[in-house]
Amino acid sequence: MPTTRFTFAGHAGTDLAARLDMPEGPHLATALFAHCFTCGKDIAAARRIAGRLSEMGIAVLRFDFTGLGHSAGEFENTSFSTNVADLQAAAEALEAKGMAPTLLIGHSLGGAAVLKAAPTIASARAVVTIGAPFDPGHVTHNFGAALSEIAEKGAADVNLGGRPIRIGQGFIDDVKAENLGPAIANMHKALLVLHAPRDEVVGLENATEIFLAAKHPKSFVTLDDADHLVSRSDDAEYAASVIAAWAGKYLDLAPPAPPIGAPEGVTRVSEADPDGFLQDVQAGPFHHAIADEPLAYGGTNKGLTPYQFIAAGLGACTSMTIRMYARRKGWPLSHVAVDVLHNKVHAQDAGGQAEKIDRFIRRITLAGPLDADQTARLLEIANKCPVHRTLESGAEVVTELA
Repeated sequence: MPTTRFTFAGHAGTDLAARLDMPEGPHLATALFAHCFTCGKDIAAARRIAGRLSEMGIAVLRFDFTGLGHSAGEFENTSFSTNVADLQAAAEALEAKGMAPTLLIGHSLGGAAVLKAAPTIASARAVVTIGAPFDPGHVTHNFGAALSEIAEKGAADVNLGGRPIRIGQGFIDDVKAENLGPAIANMHKALLVLHAPRDEVVGLENATEIFLAAKHPKSFVTLDDADHLVSRSDDAEYAASVIAAWAGKYLDLAPPAPPIGAPEGVTRVSEADPDGFLQDVQAGPFHHAIADEPLAYGGTNKGLTPYQFIAAGLGACTSMTIRMYARRKGWPLSHVAVDVLHNKVHAQDAGGQAEKIDRFIRRITLAGPLDADQTARLLEIANKCPVHRTLESGAEVVTELA
């Protein structure tokens, strides 16, 4: 996904650093991502979610709140309310570029900020929270003994996730006074709540309260044994896939007309994990699959292999071709199944020269009260499947540098 630097003025006028992840194909919608408390825009979960959405044609803006990451300002002087104001400023900056956000995503305290800001961002149609607290004041339990020092001195350093963060009394007072209930009930947007039952930072009861406060349409999906930061690649992939599938229902992702010479549009394949072989396969905004290699070949075995995709295409085309013919004839075919096996054999075994060729074997199951002639004819029709013909006749592959 093409990523560009994006800077906008935060609540106090200081420059906030952001990344704008753009789709490689048509831009169909825009999402705004708010990260977890004291995290940053570049955490693993944010990167994976942004990558997955960009494959669908959804641009994603992820930014560092005031005083965090590469953004200017002093975090000590911020509060939950200023985080919400930063989020609103990000939405306004996107709108000024003609990219008003239709999807809001918030992680942890960023999720609470998204819930608070959602009613004020008119362009947004859908909201996603990941491990978000219902009570923003919940985060103060992470400050431990520093709370008394903050109360006494007005600010203190707090160690969060191995990082010293200076917290001011204004932040404590602000989060304790916040009540998200009315904002959630009145945001008038579709809501997806993602939460891990074993989250030790923000308990599962927070997801329950958010869900109960919201009006329909609303959905809840468990992240099973993911940690609060959704740091494992498998968990980030799952969260990204769920968000992508859910968002497609509520956003207008109508793609433009396909390019000349490609009536089915563009099938885009891009790396999901540069350290392995995992690939995102996207055909338009709604159709996604994962390609990979088996563990024995250095992959992670999370998706079909490239040859399995070819076999799937042959099997699907065969089944469809048989169904169309039987339907046209009015024959009593109740079900079709096609098993496809792939192997490389010596051409001499197939009556040719001594060289390797690919062999696909189809085992077709036809169910229903068909007579012998009907069955034989349907097996003949299988050989007229367009993908079958392409594989047998060969195809030209033209390679161009994008």
